[in-house]
Amino acid sequence: MAQAAIQAQAINKWFGEEPTRTHAVKDVSFEANFGEMLYVVGPSGSGKTTMLSMISGILRPSSGTVKVEDADIWSLSSDALAEFRLKRIGFVFQDYHLFPRLTTAENVAIPLILQHREWNAAVQEAEHNLEIVGLKDRAQLPPVKLSGGEQQRVAIARAIASRPDILIFDEPTASLDGDTGRNIVHFVREQLLTDKRCIVIVTHDARIYEFADRIMRMEDGRVTGVDRSQLDAQ
Repeated sequence: MAQAAIQAQAINKWFGEEPTRTHAVKDVSFEANFGEMLYVVGPSGSGKTTMLSMISGILRPSSGTVKVEDADIWSLSSDALAEFRLKRIGFVFQDYHLFPRLTTAENVAIPLILQHREWNAAVQEAEHNLEIVGLKDRAQLPPVKLSGGEQQRVAIARAIASRPDILIFDEPTASLDGDTGRNIVHFVREQLLTDKRCIVIVTHDARIYEFADRIMRMEDGRVTGVDRSQLDAQ
């Protein structure tokens, strides 16, 4: 039986005050398991990214609970929650969030520096992570010298720098052409998904649905269904 990595129970999120108050996420409950790649799909404004922020310790739910391996993350102190985000969660943002004045290796080393690793050791380990994603020869270049697909791989290398057991991607193929996007997600599945890691991907891109284990659909802030992917038929 699969072990639950993330358990969300009746999470809600409201923004603003009456009369313009918005109910962005409505009583969402689901599990994401270790060894699984779970997609969250739905139209713009359906609450996907808000939900993603709540399960990753970035945005506090208005109500409900989020557990990671049975630990309620929103009951943690501020310091413990920051430690959780730094060590347990690898987050790949849609626009990469790379620092233009740093080299590729220095960008990847940031999570290690935040853990008080010595600078040279952190950069050396970052270069190893770049080798994992096939960019060892780009270590000393600034992000502006990289293609979109290469920048996405740098963001992935940074996300795995702390060896997190949960990886979260927000629209990983949004800025990429079809072939590059598929290659990136294929790489993530084949090289980064293990029975001790859970990967959650928010996407609009139906071209990469084939790589999912399950697809959770959202609309108007609610979960409307969960599908098995084509992997079951392979």
